[in-house]
This record gives sequence, structure tokens and C-alpha cells, in this order.
Amino acid sequence: MIKKEDVYKIGRIGKPHGVHGEVQMQYSDDVFDVVDANYLLLNVDGILVPFFMEEYRFRSDEVVLMKFCDINTEAQARELTGSEVYFPRKLAEEGTNELSWAQIVGYSLIDNTTKKDVGTIVAVDETTVNTLFEVNSPEGDELLIPASNELITAINSEEKTITINIPEGLLDL
Repeated sequence: MIKKEDVYKIGRIGKPHGVHGEVQMQYSDDVFDVVDANYLLLNVDGILVPFFMEEYRFRSDEVVLMKFCDINTEAQARELTGSEVYFPRKLAEEGTNELSWAQIVGYSLIDNTTKKDVGTIVAVDETTVNTLFEVNSPEGDELLIPASNELITAINSEEKTITINIPEGLLDL
């Protein structure tokens, strides 16, 4: 069985496109196009199920039209609507030299000055001019930390940690 910690979320299945089983997929990471992989994992009723890609084409920077093997009708495609899409961490790490923002969700954020665990990255907000880590602290607080490359001092994929120089006073707000 595939474990959630071995994968990371890259998107969500939208509505069917046409009548031949194609679906729209909103994605946050195009790793499926960069890495030589022939399947994606869909969360179907709480179980991660592999779906093999027959073909796909990009519709925009955020949407791809995806055709999965053995999904051949609009009704079959409609059953997938709303499913979260995941990609295996191992394939992503082997196939690319850089981590995407989507891959670091779930990593622990470490303050370089105090060496303290600031919390767990639950999302990356790229909607503003400055990209932000959305972090849940051990105390249960929700924090927004700048995700600037200049502030990041180390990334450890094995331990799933990111060490960062947090601007002085930011954690006191």
C-alpha cells in the first residue's frame, strides 16, 4: 500500500473534458512532465490509487487536459472529479535536481539562529509578490514565513528539514 508520506500533492482533478474520458487537472507542480513517469496517484475514497497516463496536453500554466488508461467515457471521468492528485517523492527526487514548492509541504522548518523547530510547512503561498511558507508551529499557531532563497541556508531531503534565517522579531509578532 502506498503511504501518504511517500507522496506529495501536485493537483486536483476538475470536470470532464469531452466525452472520451479526458479530465481537466489543476496542478501546482508539472513534475509529471519533467520526470519520466507513466502514472499519477489519485486519492479515491481515502486510498491512493495509481492511474496510468495515456496522454496529456497543457491548456494553461495551471491546467492540463489528462487522459488516463481505461477511463473512456464522460461518466467514468466524472467519477474522478474532485480527487486530489499525488506524485511519488522518490521519483521526483531521482528525476530532478531541485525541489519544487509542492514537494516541501510536510517538511520541518528550522530556525538557523536558535536551531529550534519552528513548525511544519503545511502550504506554500505564491499568490503574493513574496512567496511565503505557511507553517503550523508545535504550539498550534499558524505562521507566515518568507520563503526567499536568500534566507534558506540548508535543505535536507532525507530528514525533510529546511533551515532558514528567520528575520529578527518575525516570530514575536
